[in-house]
Amino acid sequence: QLQASGGGLVQAGGSLRLACAASGFSLDYYAIGWFRRSPGKEREFVAHVAWGGQTIYADSVRGRFTASRNNAGNTAYLQMDSLKPEDTAVYYCAASDYYSGTSAAGYDYWGRGTLVTVSS
Repeated sequence: QLQASGGGLVQAGGSLRLACAASGFSLDYYAIGWFRRSPGKEREFVAHVAWGGQTIYADSVRGRFTASRNNAGNTAYLQMDSLKPEDTAVYYCAASDYYSGTSAAGYDYWGRGTLVTVSS
């Protein structure tokens, strides 16, 4: 089971750090994907961190967001800096032990989302 946390209300230009905690299995050899869904929009890829630590970012967040992982703590993180109102969304983390990429269809395990609201 995955659980995303750390969302909240922040002003534009601020920062938040999301956490994705796993229970019942080890994240050691799982790729972690971060996705978000804004009101009225389709779910979109945000960031990915492979089991070895390699990262991929959506163009819209590259340079502002940083995905990382702490395998010892069985947790992954998404550091979000320089937040913009258009980053407002429910953020989800997902995990896969065989897929490492940007497509939501490749991920088997999904956590409940956490709401991020960025005010202008």
